Amino acid sequence: MKLDFIKTIIAVAVSCLIAYGFYTLNTGDYKELLTVGSLIFLIPTLALTVGVTFHLPRTTSLIKTVSALFFGLAIISNLTFSLIGFKEPALYIIVCGILFLIYSLITYSVSKAQQ
Repeated sequence: MKLDFIKTIIAVAVSCLIAYGFYTLNTGDYKELLTVGSLIFLIPTLALTVGVTFHLPRTTSLIKTVSALFFGLAIISNLTFSLIGFKEPALYIIVCGILFLIYSLITYSVSKAQQ
């Protein structure tokens, strides 16, 4: 795995700006939870999409595709929670946690396949 430092820094900065955008859109009681949760989900997905290459080209393309897909899912889910609002923080934590764990499992499986 090779990390492109500049692209990764840009991905982190973009993720921070998107998380701040979710903070400003949310009118509920759990603005901070939504901001931190979206930041935790957005940084790895965007960083693996633009800032990381693997030794094998097929592994790189598969992980970049999965990361881009889950980055889009993270945007949609956090935007939904931000605009609709949520009364129970457990619902947000469970939904985003399950999505992030599925993403982690797929990414780990693809990287271990060595194709």
